[in-house]
Amino acid sequence: MAQLKITQTKSYIGSKQNHRDTLRSLGLKRLHDSVVKEDRPEIRGMVQTVRHLVTVEEVD
Repeated sequence: MAQLKITQTKSYIGSKQNHRDTLRSLGLKRLHDSVVKEDRPEIRGMVQTVRHLVTVEEVD
C-alpha cells in the first residue's frame, strides 16, 4: 500500500483547537516534524483539515 510522508511546515500557534488536536493525532509535535503514514481515507481527511500547516509527499 502507498505511504504518505507528512511534514509540519507551519506553526499551529493561533490555530483552532481542532487543528492542534489533528496535528497531535497525526503524530506531529513540533515544526519540521515528519511522519510516514499509510495512505488511507482517514489519514487523507486529517491532512485535509490541516492542509495549510503541512506538506504531503507520496513515498514508495
